[in-house]
Amino acid sequence: MTTQLIPPSIENYACDYSTEESLVLSQLNRETHLKVNLPIMLSGHLQGKVLEFISHMIQPKQVLEIGTYTGYSAICLAAGLKENGELHTIDINEELYDMCQSYFEKAGLSKKIIQHIGHAADIIPRIDCIFDLVFIDADKQNYHLYYDLVIDRLPIGAYILADNVLYDGEVLLAQEEQSKNAKAIQAFNEKIRADKRVIQVLLPIRDGLLLMKKISD
Repeated sequence: MTTQLIPPSIENYACDYSTEESLVLSQLNRETHLKVNLPIMLSGHLQGKVLEFISHMIQPKQVLEIGTYTGYSAICLAAGLKENGELHTIDINEELYDMCQSYFEKAGLSKKIIQHIGHAADIIPRIDCIFDLVFIDADKQNYHLYYDLVIDRLPIGAYILADNVLYDGEVLLAQEEQSKNAKAIQAFNEKIRADKRVIQVLLPIRDGLLLMKKISD
């Protein structure tokens, strides 16, 4: 994501009238922007609050996050976990592991968030859980694969979230004008629209957040 689809003035107004970030999230936000490549990948204040609210409403027992980055969204999603709940988060970048762990500890969530380093396609089958909530925010080419790997691990009534489903607005372009990632996202969006096992709503928050609910096997 490199383009801000919502005007910054509207984004700032929305943030001003949303509950402010916790101190830990504010510090993580700042450190990510100062020290880590591509800080625009961070969920940030507004989307983070949406993720937190969704988690609180669902009150999941088991959450799977595909794409940890610096841990901001994991902290937001873990906020609504049931007592003794767990969040499994997967990322391929081992260099960010210690940074994530330090902020999970600051947030008091180090015993609830389990980090996995490696390829999500290899790790997901090894996690022995039935997930109540899944957040897909990793390599766009494999969104379809991650969906296929988790959909049968969800009970009816569980939720999946997918980030960046507007992909800088490129999904509106003619196919020949789209990047490889945009084409993959467009194919994913079409796949979800055609899948009768879920109902979905695409929220134009940040770079597009697709919320899906499983309604049948």
